[in-house]
Amino acid sequence: MKSILGIGNALVDILATLDNDELLLQFNLPKGSMQHVDEAVSSRIWDEIRTRGVQIVAGGSTSNTLNGTAELGMPSTFIGKTGKDELGRLFADDQQAHGLQSHLLYSPQATGHCTVFVSPDSERTMATCLGAAIDLVPDDLQPDMFDGYDYFHIEGYLVQNPDLVRRAVTLAKSKGLFISLDLASYNVVEAHKAFLADIMQHYVDIVFANEAEAAIFTGQPPLSAVEILSRYCQIAVVKIGDHGSLVQCGKEQHRIPACPANAIDATGAGDLYASGFLYAHALGLPLTQCGIMASTVAAKVVEIIGCRIDKSTWESLRKLAAEY
Repeated sequence: MKSILGIGNALVDILATLDNDELLLQFNLPKGSMQHVDEAVSSRIWDEIRTRGVQIVAGGSTSNTLNGTAELGMPSTFIGKTGKDELGRLFADDQQAHGLQSHLLYSPQATGHCTVFVSPDSERTMATCLGAAIDLVPDDLQPDMFDGYDYFHIEGYLVQNPDLVRRAVTLAKSKGLFISLDLASYNVVEAHKAFLADIMQHYVDIVFANEAEAAIFTGQPPLSAVEILSRYCQIAVVKIGDHGSLVQCGKEQHRIPACPANAIDATGAGDLYASGFLYAHALGLPLTQCGIMASTVAAKVVEIIGCRIDKSTWESLRKLAAEY
């Protein structure tokens, strides 16, 4: 089986289910976005939600994606940085429990965390305090870390450190890895469009974007956006929620239907879509089957709070993949 290496912000998610969106307004958090906050704001948010009933679980975009590929049976390794604290141990233990290998480096800062607000319509809004994750720097990445892998996955959230992103994709490219990029969030794309375009054009083989991210990047609706994105790399994917997704490679374009789901939390849907797609691609399946597998995995994660699908569901997903 082909293997995958990924790099991302090592974060612990604090999941808070909302009755309404008043807290988003209170903390000036645009619905559906990811906003960076400092420790002071993060503490104020915690004071507001701690008595509402929250879940604390390992998260982070790339970590979520590699959790999925590992559970599906693809050897998966994550690179990130945590603090030497309780949340850092929780993150490391979670990776081990789900079959990931780790290159976890350490910082004197506290482990980063992300408060995920889940609105009544299942949309998620994130307030991220990066903590130790921001201390991951280009010199932390050594060429031998990239040896022996077939795929490399990177999250757009890392663009707050462009030198780190560039070193990562340069090393991956030099080792002949197939590089995938998740654009992460529409406001990340808006703030770093030129840099992302350059990275996509020169390093990336497959890009994952949701409808909002694709619209910010291209200025076009999904059908045109996926065609434009496909000019930058080998494969472009635009996810359009319950309308499914669009996949394009050269002139070949496919509309993938959404898999029916009882959605209660969209957290991790895009991350796990990437898991299913990359796993199916590693098996050599056609693009349509890659999209269907991706849609199926994403449908399972939106039916739960958080991103950690149970073992029995993963077993059924592995059996499904084996039938393709």
